[in-house]
Amino acid sequence: MPDVVTFGEIMLRLTSPGHLRLVQAPHFEITLGGAEANVAVMIAQLGGSAGYVTRLPANDVAQRAINELRGYGVDTNFIVRAGNRIGIYFLEQGASQRAGKVIYDRAHSAIAEAQPGEFPWDKIFAGAKWFHWSGITPALSVSAAKVTGEAIAAARRMGLAVSFDLNYRAKLWENPEQAGEVLSPLMKGVHLCVTSIEEAQSVFGIDVAAGEGPRGTETARQLCEKFGFESVALTQRQGATANATSWGAMFFHEGQSYFSPRHEISVVDRVGAGDSFSGALIFALLRGDGAQKAIDFAVAASTLKHTVPGDYNLVSLAEIEALAAGAGGGRVQR
Repeated sequence: MPDVVTFGEIMLRLTSPGHLRLVQAPHFEITLGGAEANVAVMIAQLGGSAGYVTRLPANDVAQRAINELRGYGVDTNFIVRAGNRIGIYFLEQGASQRAGKVIYDRAHSAIAEAQPGEFPWDKIFAGAKWFHWSGITPALSVSAAKVTGEAIAAARRMGLAVSFDLNYRAKLWENPEQAGEVLSPLMKGVHLCVTSIEEAQSVFGIDVAAGEGPRGTETARQLCEKFGFESVALTQRQGATANATSWGAMFFHEGQSYFSPRHEISVVDRVGAGDSFSGALIFALLRGDGAQKAIDFAVAASTLKHTVPGDYNLVSLAEIEALAAGAGGGRVQR
């Protein structure tokens, strides 16, 4: 059985080619992805053991998604085949001062109609060490939120570490307050929370404007006090255009803050960068890295994801470790 289990929705991604707007697209480039699937692929790419759980219809498009995950080394044995459709999202890549755009077509997707009792969590978690989920899944429907709660309870009962990426998506919630109301009860049992200062403020009401410590320390401390998290990772993005961003993170662990270097990135595709951060951080912690090494590794992994088209971070362990150690510059390796 895999060491890490993730649970969520995988979708068909339709991207307008190059930097064409959606209204200009003569055709779409097809890829697949979704927050928790991206995490599982990242861990498997690094040589870790990862399984992905979702609910997909018994059709060829869904089968392609499963085949691709298997090809990347992800265990798919507990994917439930039911429902009528796979979710879709349309992506328009941004350029310069024009932001990217996402249009969702995921209403009534198979996972949104999942019901408690459909997933044999005790079997799924047998032998596993870690369970990862994100705030996207409970946003899909009331029943999906209940299934997520069921999974968290089973993971805690079976002694797994539990990580959570807030992943606030404004198009899936009525407002941040609704997200906070749904997600807050699910925080019991979460060991590691991945979010940003802005998300923590808007969704969980963390207000530290007057006393924020260095780059997020007080935000992380208050999250731990409010929900009982053992650790908090805060991604920190700064960028004036769609094509360029500055990327780093901090890790609050055992009362101490650890800060990564910042990386200046020319963006190819930023979708999935946060997910690869979560996946790489989980991988690093499971292999026993210390806090500083783990956050440096996770930021290096997610930095490289900005350079890879598609949702999945198809880079190697060696490439990430080289960047985390200070090697870089983009020279051709001969």
